[in-house]
Amino acid sequence: MRVRYAPSPTGLLHLGGARTALFNWLFARHHGGAFILRVEDTDRKRYRPDALTDTMSMLRWLGIDWDEGPEVGGPYGPYFQLQRAEIYRNYAQQLVDQGDAYYCFCSIERLAALRAEQERRHLPPGYDRHCRGLNPAQAAARARRGESCVIRFKMPLEGQTTLHDLIRGDITWENRLQEDFVILKSDGLPTYHLANVVDDTLMRISHIMRADEWIPSAPKHLQMYRAFGWKPPLYAHLPILLNPSGTGKMSKRKQAERKPWDEATLVRDFKEDGYLPEALVNFLALLGWAWDDRTELFTVDELIAKFDLDRVKPSPAALNYDKLEWMNGVYIRQLSSEDFVRRVRPFFEQAGYQVSDTVLLQLTPLIQGRIKTLREAVEKASFLFAEQIKPDPAQLIGKDMTPQDSLTALEQARAILAVIEPFEAEPMETALRALAERLGLQAGQLFGILRVAVTGQTVAPPLFGMLALLGREKTLARLDQAALHLAQLAEAEAGP
Repeated sequence: MRVRYAPSPTGLLHLGGARTALFNWLFARHHGGAFILRVEDTDRKRYRPDALTDTMSMLRWLGIDWDEGPEVGGPYGPYFQLQRAEIYRNYAQQLVDQGDAYYCFCSIERLAALRAEQERRHLPPGYDRHCRGLNPAQAAARARRGESCVIRFKMPLEGQTTLHDLIRGDITWENRLQEDFVILKSDGLPTYHLANVVDDTLMRISHIMRADEWIPSAPKHLQMYRAFGWKPPLYAHLPILLNPSGTGKMSKRKQAERKPWDEATLVRDFKEDGYLPEALVNFLALLGWAWDDRTELFTVDELIAKFDLDRVKPSPAALNYDKLEWMNGVYIRQLSSEDFVRRVRPFFEQAGYQVSDTVLLQLTPLIQGRIKTLREAVEKASFLFAEQIKPDPAQLIGKDMTPQDSLTALEQARAILAVIEPFEAEPMETALRALAERLGLQAGQLFGILRVAVTGQTVAPPLFGMLALLGREKTLARLDQAALHLAQLAEAEAGP
């Protein structure tokens, strides 16, 4: 079993590409085969220097390693198509020499006029085989003299081409409806069609798992295999990925704005937002594949043991980000305290907070079970490390309480916290619950005032654990600041 993932470095790795890479990788690992990374870098107009770096980095972050390819090498290199240009030219020439391809000298202007006329007459678009009947010897002479030309493959004009897809079954095309497509461009570089057929053969690829958008190219490729006399690999076209609504194809071009979530398709976006790679791998594996109708959580080893193509379905798969968030929360809760600290630390550092492992370990039991992404840890605990906070004065007023009632409760709570020993969660909670009872308040009323006063948030991790981490000095300072706000509100309410 030899499979490949062959990205074009024209864009950053998105979920669709990652899912394709993952399915190929799981298939190879399940069968004890080889997973090859091959770079299709012949599209120089859209080439991005950072694209390959991002793709390799994100694949490694997901745990997807390759047996052959960039930075690894292998017996069938080079693994960059640009470095294989001479190989493709030789094979293109072979097709010309044996009568299965021909030189095409049609200008850009003629092709544009042809497309316009086809549109005007509501005809299917495609090349009209204008140069197919040229005398081969004369055409070759024109090419040798340097006349600009491409090489087109000569599709059969009769019969059918049938692909047996391992996921979708047989798919058949009428040959006469296929155009004579370009295999070698005027700059001497191959198109996708020629390069893939040649490379998949020379690299001994046994199975091709790729996005379903490439189904229309299958008859072209199968006819080239026939012309070369090569046995084609087995094909499996993976199900399309849909936006969360399930009504449109996932767009990898909506990258300028990452919200709403149906536009967050880059793998690095999920890494930066605090998703764990093992959760994202689990999520991607279920986009078109399922072990049964119940199980949703799999370790990587379980996926390798269970994955095969017979459980991949052709129907589209919607990107359910609610499920991903739930899944990520499960994986976060399963981390050891030390592993959680290691993974969450970069998010605090990116926010400008320098925190010790000791503090993070103390923080871990308060937030680890309450977050769905690592970034949420910073959002929930940032008040611990901020020099000062600015609570909304209106939120300092307890439920069903006046500003003066709230001020009185806060001042009495401050008096208790100023002297209580030890300054730890359990004694603080016991004392403040008793205070709430004496004041005739629900505990939630008093605790809500204190929570806003010390955190600036109406929802925060467990209050008393946070007070203990914050320390007596900062806690009292924030209560004093909140008291000033409440005093002003009480005075305004009392009037002149």
